[in-house]
Amino acid sequence: MDRSGETELCTAYGLADRAHDIANTVETVFATASGTKTLTALAVMSLVEQGTLGLATTARSLLGEDLPLIGDDVTVEHLLAHRSGIGDYLDEDAVADVRDYVMPVPVHRLATTEQYLPLLDGHEPVSPADARFAYNNAGYVLLALLAERACGVPFHDLVRTLVTEPAGMADTAFLRSDELPGRAALGYLSSDGLRTNVLHLPVRGSGDGGIYSTAADLSAFWDALFSGRIVPPRRVAEMTRPRSDWPEESRRYGLGFHLHESSDAVWLEGYDAGVSFTSLHRPTTSTICTVISNWSDGAWPIIRLLNDHPDS
Repeated sequence: MDRSGETELCTAYGLADRAHDIANTVETVFATASGTKTLTALAVMSLVEQGTLGLATTARSLLGEDLPLIGDDVTVEHLLAHRSGIGDYLDEDAVADVRDYVMPVPVHRLATTEQYLPLLDGHEPVSPADARFAYNNAGYVLLALLAERACGVPFHDLVRTLVTEPAGMADTAFLRSDELPGRAALGYLSSDGLRTNVLHLPVRGSGDGGIYSTAADLSAFWDALFSGRIVPPRRVAEMTRPRSDWPEESRRYGLGFHLHESSDAVWLEGYDAGVSFTSLHRPTTSTICTVISNWSDGAWPIIRLLNDHPDS
């Protein structure tokens, strides 16, 4: 936890590798699941700032004959705001247990963004574009694909050069789950046991999830974001302006950012098999709170405690 640029608390608990009794430390690198979406949004917005993409750019203009069920009127802005209406490859409401095997294609085939095309294909639209908010994982993979095709640079490299390097996030990267480096925590399905998430998630993430980071890097991120070192402040303001109410989750949503229903708090969030994560910034109190866990529900008790005492 940081306040006014000073770290008040930074600590680690539990094991990064249970089989070998290797402890988590404050330098451990953790998966962030859908926390990645915010970095995707910033990479896309950086391309918008450069003129490579526009918020009004249609997905169809870059897809060619791929993904024919994506409507002609779906734009980059719709995708960023989860208002595209496209079908999703994963219905999170239908997942009974986060430990279930839900990926519809073999996970080892998902290492580059282009390899996600079969995952995105064949899903009928669920609503007209901009008709309503509906959280959508496929939309953010599609954003990664559009960004990649617009500038001819692999998406993982775009996030590095446009977001993590300008932000000083030296330990943040898309890692392969089947060759994690020594500082990275394995993702565990439950609070005990040895079963990891390696067969549950893409072997290497894309626009909707899969980047690994540290608490220190997340602090650097917030400072860089609001200092205009990733995209200009007017773009940050555009991204953190509420675009939709999300009453089921007692929050609002901007362009890649979760927003408090009534205050100025803004945050990143991720939840998946073996991953739970939130990094929240409250401008009015100049505080940053980041909680990352390497098992599915590990972060939420602390996050609930922080939410119950927002001014502490």
